Parts: sequence; structure tokens; C-alpha cells
Amino acid sequence: MTLRTVWIFAGLTLREASRRRVVRSLAGLMLVLLAVSAFGFSRIDAEFSGLTTGEAYLATSTVLNLVMFGLSLIAALGTAFLAGPILAGEIESGMALAILARPIRRSAVLVGKWLGLAGFGSGFVAAAGLAQLLVVWATTGYWPPSPFVGLALLAGQTVVLLTLGLLLSTLISPMASGIVAVGLFGATWIAGVVGGLGVALENEAVERVGTVSRVLLPTDGLWRGAMNAFQSPGLLSQFTEAFEGHPFLSASGLTAAYVLWAVVWVALMLALSAMSLVRRDL
Repeated sequence: MTLRTVWIFAGLTLREASRRRVVRSLAGLMLVLLAVSAFGFSRIDAEFSGLTTGEAYLATSTVLNLVMFGLSLIAALGTAFLAGPILAGEIESGMALAILARPIRRSAVLVGKWLGLAGFGSGFVAAAGLAQLLVVWATTGYWPPSPFVGLALLAGQTVVLLTLGLLLSTLISPMASGIVAVGLFGATWIAGVVGGLGVALENEAVERVGTVSRVLLPTDGLWRGAMNAFQSPGLLSQFTEAFEGHPFLSASGLTAAYVLWAVVWVALMLALSAMSLVRRDL
């Protein structure tokens, strides 16, 4: 009965999320990003025709990672502001009381809503990211070495952020939960940039800022793994100095241990969300 409840609420949440106005806003922003990036990539060959193949790949990889960061930011805004109303909005309106008063476990409802949001967010990132890669291929002829790994890591980043948003929505208002989640996303990215500068300057204390932030909130770590997957594999050997402290290039991919930690982190946050919802007065 509990498993069936989970899947029922997952389907309902997916349907509800697809009908919200924020989805149309996300689609509009994504179309604008695709159009602008298509124009930008089409000008790379025209404006920099004198570049060697390696230099052209470096320029394309850098711009691609910049555009993909824009995609991840759009996904972050969308999922963060979807997660809050999906749960906290129902609690504030009293709708949750009508549902949870029945013999339905609150944890099952929470997991079902999380699955629906995760499916929606991952699907959006995968579709938009693949469209972006096709735009790059059509305009420059460049195709990343590990595109599906990169897209999977971007989808994982989205799942991490919506899980955080869901936890916050059990504690504070829908709007506040979205603002806090996006704020933490941005702060973690900035900390990652600072950590990269620490590596370039060989300053262990500054480097530790990025390391600690990626452990506390895995969004930036997953993002850096995605950047590495979208880069040309020859860039490290040809342009080593370009990676030192660069915010849109990544010198190394993710370890299996870090990916496992991201999975564990999501499970822990989901468990905390369930505990918070169970104890909350409706």
C-alpha cells in the first residue's frame, strides 16, 4: 500500500508540476538561451578563423560550459521554486490536512512528491541540455567526449537542489524555501571558484573553502564533474595554464566516492525532510 501511494503521489506531482506557470517561464528562458547561444557559437568560427583546432576547442568548451551553467541556473531556479509550493503551499492552504488526515503515511507522500519533482527536473535538464549540445554540434562541429555523463551530473545537481528545497519547505514558507535554496546554490558555486583560486595560488586554506562547500552541498562538485565531461580531452595537455582557477573549466572528473557521497547526501536530506514533516503540526 505504501509503495502504491508513493507512485500515485509521484504521478500527481509530475502532472501538477507540468501545469504550473513557472514551467512556461523555464521553457521561455531555455528557448532564449538556445537562440542566443546558437548565434554566439556560429560566430566563433567567423570571428576566430585563425585559431588552431586546439584553440578553437578550448574556446568552444569554455563557452559551452558557460552556457551550461546558465542552463543549470535556470533549472536551479525552477526546481527550487517548484519544491516549495508543492509541499509547503499545500500545508499553508490546509490542503495537506485533508490528504494526510487519512491513513496515509506522511513519509510516503513526501517520497512520492520527491520522485515526481526529481523526474520532472531531470527530464527538463536532459532535454534542454541535449538540445544545447545539438546546437553546438550544428554550429561548430564540436561534440563533447562524455555528453551523457555530463547531462546525468547536471540532472543530479538538480535533484540535490530540489531535495534541499523540499527539506526547507517543511520548515519555512514556500517563497523563503526557494530563496534560501537558490542562495545556497550560488554561495556554494562562489565557494568553489574561491577554492579553485586556492589551487592556482597553492594556498591550502583557500582551497579548503571549496572542498568543504562541495561536501556540505554537492551541487558545485557535480557541476565541476559535468564541466569536465563537456570538455575536449586534449585540453589538459595543451592548455594546462588555462585551468588554473578558471571558473568554467575543470581539471579533473569526479571520483566514484564523491558520486556515492552525493547519493548518500540526498538520502540523508530526504530522511530529514520526512522526520520534519512527520513532526510538523498541520
